Order: sequence, then structure tokens, then C-alpha cells
Amino acid sequence: MRKYVIMGIQGSGKGTQAKMLCEDLDLVHISVGDIFRWNVANHTKLGAQVRRIIASGQLVDDDLVEQVVRERLDRHDWNYGFVVDGFPRNAAQAEFFLEAFDIDGVIHLEMPDSEVRRRVLARRLCSQCGLDYNLIASRPEIENACDVCGGELISRPDDTEEALELRLADYAEKTRPVLDLFRRKEYVATIDATQDPQTVQQAIRQRFSLPPMREAAREIAEDAERANKVAGELIDRDRSSPAVAR
Repeated sequence: MRKYVIMGIQGSGKGTQAKMLCEDLDLVHISVGDIFRWNVANHTKLGAQVRRIIASGQLVDDDLVEQVVRERLDRHDWNYGFVVDGFPRNAAQAEFFLEAFDIDGVIHLEMPDSEVRRRVLARRLCSQCGLDYNLIASRPEIENACDVCGGELISRPDDTEEALELRLADYAEKTRPVLDLFRRKEYVATIDATQDPQTVQQAIRQRFSLPPMREAAREIAEDAERANKVAGELIDRDRSSPAVAR
């Protein structure tokens, strides 16, 4: 059984790297962000709570994140292991995690703030049906138009420069003690996340002596690379065009 924690600021490619590992190694990807997004999309009580927090420009508090992760892990449907993404968020949660689960390692995806801004500010939201897009990972077929309803794509309310600065500061403040704790246990592998997805994945596997990538993981990486290249062109064009919705 393999159990990993993957850490990195929003936009560092945690989802892609976790998906590649899980696809090849039959692991379960436990993503705090995905859990919250599912609840928002399905209009659950938790989803309404998260939506209110985001609309107010705040960050989801650590206690709520811990509750969600505990409930998810308690299902014990991860027969071959898991990759946890978005947790732990503070030193106390890290201590709990180390006591409750015999983890094999912590994957720390390192990325400069400038690249984080480029990636996160590429996200778009349909103004009519609310469907999420990301110009890097999920471009619409018609530029600036929703594939489902044809609505105009706009920037997400929490993807402003101000909100991103808050997230960057919060991540740096809370992650440092968590990484320090994990480093004392010699669990942490810091990987340069500015590289292409396949190179990042190879570095992760080499560090933890994992099997080479199979075809399914390579396809995920190639899809991410293609989207990255096209997104870079679209983002540059957006910046120079006064017609882009903000």
C-alpha cells in the first residue's frame, strides 16, 4: 500500500501529477478542492457554506477542511493507497496525519509566484450555467463561450489579483511549518513544478523508487502539455485585448 501527501500552491499541477500517479498505481486521489467543488455543483449544505465563504473573499477555514478529509478517509475505499491533495493545512493536522497514517512520502511541488499567477488567472466561469473552465486544462471549443449553454466566460469571483495575493500569503504562512515537520521525518521530496508534466512525474517516481510511467499516465501528461502551450498563447492574447471579460 502506498500513501502520499501532495503539496503545492494552487496552479502548481497537483491535480495532474496526482491523477498520473493514481492512474498507474491504482491509488485514490483525495482532493479537498474536488470535494468542495462537487458539493457546490450539487447544491449541498456544505456546498452552500463554501460558496458563501468564497463569495465573501475569504478562505475555507482549516477546521472545515480537516472535517472533510477525515470523513473521506474514514470510508477506507483506498485498497492500494491514496494521494491526499490539499491537506494537512497546519502543523496540528500534520501531526494527526502522521499518527493516524503511515505515509510513504510528501511530494512538494515548488513554483514561483509569477507562474502561479499565470496559471490561476487563466481560469474562467460561465456567466449563465456556472460551469468552470481553465484555459490551461479545459479550453472551450469556442473561445470565451461555454460549451454547454453558450454563455459568456468570465473570470471567477475569487480569481482576482487581490484574492490570489491572499491565497499566496496564506499558503506560505501555513505551509512552512507543515513542511518543516514533515522534513524532520525525512518525508519530503521537493520537485520543480515549472517543468513539463512528464518531467515532473519522472522526478517524483525517481525520488520514491516508483515504477516507470505507463501509457495512461503519459497520455494525461501529453494532454496537459498540449493544453499548456495553447493556453499560453490565449493568455498572452487576452492580456493585449481590451475585449476580454474580466
